[in-house]
Amino acid sequence: MAKLNIKKGRVEMMHGSGGKASQDLLEQIFLPLFDNPWLNQKNDQAIFDLPPGRVVMATDGHVVSPLFFPGGDIGSLAVHGTINDLAMAGARPCYLSAGFILEEGFPLADLHKLVGSMAEAARKAGTPIITGDTKVVEKGKGDGVFITTSGVGVVPQGLKLSGDQARPGDAILVSGSIGDHGVTLLSLRESLGFETEICSDSQALHRLVEVMLQASPGLRTLRDPTRGGLGTCLNELAQQSGVGMQLDEKQLPIRETVKAACEFLGLDPLYSANEGKLVAICPAEEASALLEAMRKHPQGEEAAIIGEVTEDPQNLVQMQTSFGGQRIIDWLQGDQLPRIC
Repeated sequence: MAKLNIKKGRVEMMHGSGGKASQDLLEQIFLPLFDNPWLNQKNDQAIFDLPPGRVVMATDGHVVSPLFFPGGDIGSLAVHGTINDLAMAGARPCYLSAGFILEEGFPLADLHKLVGSMAEAARKAGTPIITGDTKVVEKGKGDGVFITTSGVGVVPQGLKLSGDQARPGDAILVSGSIGDHGVTLLSLRESLGFETEICSDSQALHRLVEVMLQASPGLRTLRDPTRGGLGTCLNELAQQSGVGMQLDEKQLPIRETVKAACEFLGLDPLYSANEGKLVAICPAEEASALLEAMRKHPQGEEAAIIGEVTEDPQNLVQMQTSFGGQRIIDWLQGDQLPRIC
C-alpha cells in the first residue's frame, strides 16, 4: 500500500480508476474515519437489519459553495440534510450511504477534513455511513467535491406526518431563528464583515422531533425549510394541503445580524435557506404544549408560534406586517443564492 501524502497531496485521476490508487484512498481516508462494521466488510453493498416499523428513504445531493463555512462544511451538511429529510417523516434515522464526486487536483488535506467532519456528524447523530462510492472527474469539471447521501429510517406504525395534513385552525410553529445558513454563505461569498459572526444552523433534528412527537400526539406536518427558505416552504405546504396560512411578522424569530445583512443586500430573510430548523403544524389545542417542549430542548430554545392555517381556496400565504398591513408571501422567484446546500 502506497502511503498517501495527506498533508500536501492532491486527488489524481488514478484515484478514481478502481485500482490500487483507489484502494489506497479508501483505506487511508474513508475507512479509518467512517469506521463501522458494515463499511469495513469492503463489499459493494451493505446488508443490515431494521427495527420494526415502516421504512423511509431519502436522498440528497450537495453542491454547496464555499465548501467550508462557519458552523459546518459540505461533509457535515450532507449528513444533516439527509437525516433531517428522514426526521420530517417522524423517522428514526438508521443508516446512511455516501457518494463522492471528486475533482482532479482537490487537496487530500481538505478531503480528509471533510470526511472527518462527515464521520463526526454521523457519529453524533447515531447514524453510521455503511456504504458508498467515489468517482474522480477531470480538473475543471467538478468544482472540488460534490456529495450525495441517501438514508434509511423507520417510522413507527400509526404515525403519519405529511405535507397534505394541515387543517384550518391549526397552529404553525418554527423551531428557531430563520435565514442563518443562507446569510452565512452569502457573507462569505461577498466578503462581508459583521461585528457578530453569523454561523450556519446546520444540525440533525431527529432528537428534537422525538420530543415533539411526545408533546403533540396530533402533530400533522413537519418540514425543514432549506432551499427557498420559510416562505417557499409554507407555500409548498399550503398547496399540498389545499389551505391558506396567516403569519404574524412580530413572531418571526430572526437574528438582528441576519436582518441587517438582508437589508444591506436587498434580500428577504423569509427566502434565505436554513439547514437546522423545522416548521411544524399541529392542532391549535396542542400548540402551547408543543412550544413548551420545543423550548426545553437545546435545538428549540428560540421556537415560536408564528401563525395559523386558514381556509383559503387560493392557498395564499399572507403575513400581518409589524406596521399592521398585510403582505402576500409568494413562492421564491428565481434564485436568491445558488448552490446553498
